[in-house]
Amino acid sequence: MRRLTVQNFMTLGPVVIGSDRPLAEAHRVMRERSIRHLPVVDGGRLVGMLSQRDLYLCETLKGVDPASEPVREAMTPEPYVVAPDAALDEVAGTMAQRKLGSAVVVDRGQVVGLFTTVDALRALSGLVRRRNGRRATNPERVG
Repeated sequence: MRRLTVQNFMTLGPVVIGSDRPLAEAHRVMRERSIRHLPVVDGGRLVGMLSQRDLYLCETLKGVDPASEPVREAMTPEPYVVAPDAALDEVAGTMAQRKLGSAVVVDRGQVVGLFTTVDALRALSGLVRRRNGRRATNPERVG
């Protein structure tokens, strides 16, 4: 069996957001795209991760105005970063151990993908179906 890597299951070309953009914009993008994770960039360089949970927590704090508060104030500054050829089992294991919802896939300094728990479950489902001799399905990818 060939070595399974994150690039086989990741969501390609994820939506990113600038760290200086307002939280309200991040919320709108997440809602419109039906996503829960936004890699945060400055000048094309990854500087953090904003999850839906981070966003909701920050928006509930007294005195926070989502229209003016920048994403950098709510983001996680050191997201879990992996290469496209990272072993699927190692990435999924690390995500489970650290209770992470996503891994940002970076190649040559550029964000090229996002591997989320939904992608991990899709991978697991396909592997189990193959093992059981059933045809794997490929439902629409949603991060």
